[in-house]
Amino acid sequence: MLACVHSCAVVGLEGVVVQVEVDTRRGLPKTTIVGLPDAAVQESRERVEAAIKNSGFEFPRQRVTVNLAPASVRKAGPAYDLPIAMGILIATRQLPADSLENALVVGELSLDGSVRHVRGVLPMAALARAEGFKKILVPAADAPEAALIPDIEVIPVPSLTKLVENLTTSAPLQPLPLDDICYAKAPPATDFQEIKGQEHVKRALEVAAAGAHNVLMIGPPGAGKTLLARALPGILPQMTIDEALDVTRIYSIADQLPPDVPLIQQRPFRAPHHTISHAGLVGGGNWPTPGEISLAHRGVLFLDEFPEFGSRVLEVMRQPLEDKQVTISRAQGSLTFPANFQLVAAMNPCPCGYYGDPTRECTCSNALITRYQKRISGPLLDRIDIHIEVPRVDYEKLSSDRLGEPSTAIRARVEAARQMQRERFAGTAIAANADMRPAEIRQFCRLDSTGKTLLRSAMSQLQLSARAYHRVLKLARTIADLAGEEAIAPAHLAEALQYRPKRETP
Repeated sequence: MLACVHSCAVVGLEGVVVQVEVDTRRGLPKTTIVGLPDAAVQESRERVEAAIKNSGFEFPRQRVTVNLAPASVRKAGPAYDLPIAMGILIATRQLPADSLENALVVGELSLDGSVRHVRGVLPMAALARAEGFKKILVPAADAPEAALIPDIEVIPVPSLTKLVENLTTSAPLQPLPLDDICYAKAPPATDFQEIKGQEHVKRALEVAAAGAHNVLMIGPPGAGKTLLARALPGILPQMTIDEALDVTRIYSIADQLPPDVPLIQQRPFRAPHHTISHAGLVGGGNWPTPGEISLAHRGVLFLDEFPEFGSRVLEVMRQPLEDKQVTISRAQGSLTFPANFQLVAAMNPCPCGYYGDPTRECTCSNALITRYQKRISGPLLDRIDIHIEVPRVDYEKLSSDRLGEPSTAIRARVEAARQMQRERFAGTAIAANADMRPAEIRQFCRLDSTGKTLLRSAMSQLQLSARAYHRVLKLARTIADLAGEEAIAPAHLAEALQYRPKRETP
């Protein structure tokens, strides 16, 4: 007998409907799975057989053929265990043929028949709704995640036995009520008021948050660069529901969604170690998976010890910084992942960390300092809008009981500036000033005669490239937005120019 159960595969960030076709016929007992399965899918033969037997059902002593269609789509992971088991039970008449009509089924089976967590449930649920399925059967642990998609019934499945019992009795499994979903509160970020001193750095980070600009902090060890970077998410605007779903989908596919957190509500903060590989940063593998720059989508990517990262690893970020997405090509095809992140990098001025420090002498030679600073290429530095020095904090400020301005007050100004940008770019794909293209810069970043004279002088003295020229104008636009001004004043432009690198040599 032939049975068909619908399941789902995840390709990149999107789902694809998979028909799990099961055929049983006379012959030597053998189970064959076809349809481009990977090793994890092939292993499901043993898992499914043990789960069916240990759940009190009969596994056919016949030839069983399982086809995962379409065969052109690669099938990976254990999410097909449950639909294969259901197909076998239907094919052997242990379940009615219409038991799973208009339902999409995913889940991994343990040997005792319980249903385990699988990754990528959120895009699967979105696909089920888009394809017109009335309900989706998922592991009980993943039901809150699937319930984020409206207009579809989400059926939590604890075990194979429970599912069969409820399909064959008058007490079906009930969909998960939305009221039962517990949204974990975001952990508190580092508050700016707890950071002593560094007022000019806090101002630079406020500007960066208001316009989604990239930042490079340079200073000696222990000056507070990492602490300042970790405080940045606390002043970024709250994510909208669409942004939260966008981020949650990436974490679901990467299987990094925290337990009991169906929806990520706080902007991501990713801080990979400098030993990370090329594939770990931008994504990759035999079948590409999201890397750190995609996991930082809509949030902050913090690269500490910036020059210690491999040159090849850093250079591959140049294209994602411009395009806000990364395309990974393999022989099987190409996949595109979103990468709209805000880069925050930190570095020492030299290998020992004390070049230019007024209280501690640098022990590095001029050649060593130059070689260290040149580990970061000019084109990459050109893509960073704000270059800020983070000096040592003196004792008086550290020991003071006076608190600085809280993150909530700074966030209010950032939100007001972002609101101006939303109104300015309404109806376009641009979300913040940092995303402006030359046409928008020409329209929204006009200068008066004094501003043009100032920028002409800066172009000559700082040797600004065309890209740096545009970035200065975008930065000045953000500073004007923070001040609530429609026009860019010379003072706004002067502050923007202060954030460019001084190109000092040892």
